[in-house]
Amino acid sequence: MAKDDLRKNAEGYSDPTVYMALRNIERNDEERFRKLLDTIFALCELSDFHIEERIVIKDKRTGRIWR
Repeated sequence: MAKDDLRKNAEGYSDPTVYMALRNIERNDEERFRKLLDTIFALCELSDFHIEERIVIKDKRTGRIWR
């Protein structure tokens, strides 16, 4: 069993409730990130700027780093 299989608990049994909760949390984080990126790009466009390099952002809520 893979360690990163979120569908199963530590003992290897299926745990769909926890899996669905974790999936929804991740989906919300990704949605927040996409909205942030859209806003950053819109601001750049309105100000006649262009992003040339990779943006690295750290989520204060989760500690996740987006690259």
